Amino acid sequence: MMEPVIRVDGTGADPCAGRVRIDWPKALWNAAMIAGTLAALALATWQAFALFLGLTYATLLVGHSVGMHRMMIHRTFKAQPWLARTLIYIGTLVGVSGPSGIICIHDARDWAQREPLCHDFFAHRAGFWLDLAWNLFCRFDLDRPPRITIEPAIAADPFYRLLDATWRWQQVPLGLLLYALGGWAFVLWGICARVFASTAGHWSVTYFCHNPGPGRWIVKGAGLQAANLTAPGLGLLTYGECWHNNHHAFPESARIGLEPGQTDPGWWVIRGLERLGWVHAVGAPRPQSARDDLAERGGAQSSAIGSLMS
Repeated sequence: MMEPVIRVDGTGADPCAGRVRIDWPKALWNAAMIAGTLAALALATWQAFALFLGLTYATLLVGHSVGMHRMMIHRTFKAQPWLARTLIYIGTLVGVSGPSGIICIHDARDWAQREPLCHDFFAHRAGFWLDLAWNLFCRFDLDRPPRITIEPAIAADPFYRLLDATWRWQQVPLGLLLYALGGWAFVLWGICARVFASTAGHWSVTYFCHNPGPGRWIVKGAGLQAANLTAPGLGLLTYGECWHNNHHAFPESARIGLEPGQTDPGWWVIRGLERLGWVHAVGAPRPQSARDDLAERGGAQSSAIGSLMS
């Protein structure tokens, strides 16, 4: 079992006290992507739309789910340095933030959700449209924020620091390539529509997975319990991220779809990379003896879910 990732010191911090503010760089960026998406509709071709679908799925699956979420944030596997940089670069192309920004966004929200109480901004209780607006255009300024320390392997790495400083500009080389291949239709669909769909799609999974729903596990002491989204096809559509109740219970696991029938394309990618010898130290759910922080709904005895990793 891999060691847990601890980056957040919540001593003296308060996940309830603070206020929602407009984040102007974020708001202008996402507004530009929305405007570009509307412009893309006027230049719609089946080739441009197919490009949009393929690039959106590939960058979110390989870059965000596998690279940034499972590898960089939760360290559920280790990759050869060239592969780690490639995965995180693709994750940066998703267009939400650079590596350190993604870590801070994720870890602050995860810390707040695991506290007994947190603000609606973190708990996604404000309602669909308001929560969407908050996540596209705003940030939450805590009066007493936690201290988030990013490990030197990320914070001090020149390549990752470059991505942090230039993550929006990383769309330019891709945009030039798309323009050469298909003109403005490819640029608008492959950059603007893709970034907007990726941002809104990532938020939608976060929103629905952190509102009441089905799930086997309860994290003791956490004010917010994650849900699994069980509608047919969502495992494939969300790269396995929809099994979020599993993920909150076992963040150390590279596999999120732990039960039979829980489709997890992100896990398929990791297993394929492992077979190629490019990744190792792949994390599994911790053993039953180390699950004192968990309870099963209905009071059932915790089962050895780790056996599913074989």
